[in-house]
Amino acid sequence: MSTTDARDNKSRLPRDERRALLLSAALEVFTAAGYHSAAMDEIADRAGVSKPVLYQHFPSKLELYLAVLDLHIDSLVFQIQRAIAANTENADRVRATVDAYFDFIESEGEAFRLLFESDMNVEPAVHERLNRMTYDCAAAISAVISIETGLPQEASMLLGVSLIGSIQVGARHWLDRDSKLSREQAARLIESLMWRGVSGFPLGNN
Repeated sequence: MSTTDARDNKSRLPRDERRALLLSAALEVFTAAGYHSAAMDEIADRAGVSKPVLYQHFPSKLELYLAVLDLHIDSLVFQIQRAIAANTENADRVRATVDAYFDFIESEGEAFRLLFESDMNVEPAVHERLNRMTYDCAAAISAVISIETGLPQEASMLLGVSLIGSIQVGARHWLDRDSKLSREQAARLIESLMWRGVSGFPLGNN
C-alpha cells in the first residue's frame, strides 16, 4: 500500500478515531521535540494524514497542544477520583492515590512528561489547565479530609493541594532520576510520608 493510499484510508476513519490518532501522534512529537520545535507537518506525517486533514480538526498548533493536555489531564483526574471513591479506609485511599500517579506514569509516561516538564507550562492557557488539574485532584482528597476530620473547607483544601503536590513532585523525581528504587519502593515511601502526615489529624476534629 502506498503512502497516499494509507493516508486516504486514515482520512476515511470515523471522526472520533481520526481525532484520537492525531492526538496520539501529537503527543509523541510534542514530547520528543518540545512545543516550539514541533511541526504540524511532522505530526501529520506521524499520524499518516495530510496537513489539511490535521488542520480540519485543529486550526492551530496551540489548539492541538491544549487538546492533548485536556485528554490526559482528564485521564489523570479520573484515575485519582476513582482511586479515592473505590476505598473506604483512609490509609487505603492514600495508597490508592499514590498508586494512581505511578499507574499513570507507567501507562502514559509521555503524557506525564508533557504535563509536568513541558516548555509550555508558562503559557497562560496551559498554566490554567495544570492548575485545574491540581485543584480537581486535590478537591477529591479535601472532601474526604473535611468529612473525616471536621476541618473547614479552606483548611481541607490546603491539605489536599499539599498532598497532591508532594505526590507529583516525588513521582517526577523518581521518574527523572531513573532511580534504583523500584516503582513499588518509591510508591510505598511516598505513601508512608503522606499517611504519617494526614493521619495526625484526629477524626472529628473541629
